Amino acid sequence: MHRTADNRARRFLAASGGSGRMSTPRLPLAALAALLALAAVAAVSPAHAADVAIASAADLSKLSGAVAPGTVFVLADGSYNAPGNVSCTANGTEASPIVVRAANPGKAKITFSAGTVEGFKVTGAHWHFEGLDVRGTCAADSSCEHAFHVTGGATGFWLRQSKVADFNAQLKVNADKVNGVMTIPHKGLIEGNDLGDSRGRKTSNPVTKLNIDTGDDWIVRGNVIHDFFKDGGDTVSYGVFLKSGGNRGLIESNLVLCARDVPNGGARIGTSLGGGGTGNQFCAPAFDANVPCSIEHTDGVIRNNIIANCSDVAVYLNEAKNTKVLHNTMIGTAGVDFRFATTSGEARGNLYEGRIRGRDSGTFTDGGNKLVDAAFFAASYTAPLAGDLRLKAGPPAAAVDLAPAPGVPNDYCGRARSDGKPDFGALESSLGDCATLQGGTGGTTPPADLDGGAPSGDGGTGTGSDGGATTPADGGTGTPGTTGAGSDDSGCAIGAGPGGGSGSLFAIFATVTALVFGQRRRGKVSTKAPPSA
Repeated sequence: MHRTADNRARRFLAASGGSGRMSTPRLPLAALAALLALAAVAAVSPAHAADVAIASAADLSKLSGAVAPGTVFVLADGSYNAPGNVSCTANGTEASPIVVRAANPGKAKITFSAGTVEGFKVTGAHWHFEGLDVRGTCAADSSCEHAFHVTGGATGFWLRQSKVADFNAQLKVNADKVNGVMTIPHKGLIEGNDLGDSRGRKTSNPVTKLNIDTGDDWIVRGNVIHDFFKDGGDTVSYGVFLKSGGNRGLIESNLVLCARDVPNGGARIGTSLGGGGTGNQFCAPAFDANVPCSIEHTDGVIRNNIIANCSDVAVYLNEAKNTKVLHNTMIGTAGVDFRFATTSGEARGNLYEGRIRGRDSGTFTDGGNKLVDAAFFAASYTAPLAGDLRLKAGPPAAAVDLAPAPGVPNDYCGRARSDGKPDFGALESSLGDCATLQGGTGGTTPPADLDGGAPSGDGGTGTGSDGGATTPADGGTGTPGTTGAGSDDSGCAIGAGPGGGSGSLFAIFATVTALVFGQRRRGKVSTKAPPSA
């Protein structure tokens, strides 16, 4: 007994350096490395501030005001008749966006009616909307302009896995002044949505489902865009365009059906870079009435889309520099126009009806495309004008293994074009059928937000003018367009928001420090990571 106690005492003194005080055991290097790795993961993971329940239309006002980065607004199932515009002025961050999502995708149904003109007015950075059903119910179509109006400092806007119907523009994006400086919302993502109308829009205002004026690096991917009919004014409408001096826009793997449920009428254009042009004072980067807007978009890519049943062209390029039109399937359209002297680029791997042409001094390189007719599509696919490209028999010989390698590694459905001889069009038909009616998968999808779910005109005065852009008097229909200045209605008030910092790195440092010194006090590493990690 005494010898054992004596040995324990010697070990105690040895451990304490003979001082009689307990030394602090060193933290094992492996444990320290693990903690630092945990900190690194936490540093790049979205910070989740809080879930905020939305259960009534009045609760939508919670989106306005001082909202912390990382806040997640969760809409319960039900109907929400919004009493007016919903302003989203606070700033999220790239790491900690502000999320607005349905508890169950498609079950939160939001309507905007007369007097609202615009639905969600987003001026803050990094707002993500997911899984919503948004509809315009105005008695006069000119009163339901935009479901989402994204302006100024609203960089990093996302709209995913939502259904948006019956607005002149389901999305409008434009620059606006922030602290006296013209500011552009960049890096938006529009993915996996159903965007269309239940009838023609009886208005002389612009009708474009995705109306993106200015902005770099916007991605429009995997959407179903359908039934856009301007039943008034010049009758020209678009499924999607990017214009006003933007750069590096990507339109990929969308199903664009100019007429699906609403009978054809007017001049319906599937996709465009340049649209109908922009007034000089609203064109990046100069925003100067004395500086011509000679280039509407630069380095854009339109690839792997299925575009069908359009009364005009599938792709209209208006002063679009260095554009790549790659591996699209264009059915029942007038084809592709590269128009005006500053338009340039290449068309390669497309399967199409109509023509691919340079127009009014526009130029392009024909890298190998396949012209077919309506009989080919009808004989090869189940319902081509409706976008159903299930094969009737085997892969159509005219479309398979004939195009040069295009630098488009996957097809509309995300399948690898791996044999070095990619098929013409959006589908690698030699691989058999894939689902085409819900929109494609395209390229890399950013991670889901904190909800844990799947990825889900006119700058603000309500006048309905196209953000200062000219009315598209042509849009590819054959009549030269005008370049008048239009009217600027991009004057919505910009909320400064509370700023973007969340302090997450400091929290991580504090957490690791606490763990290290807590281990020293307890003599072992905790097996539970704290909530902040």
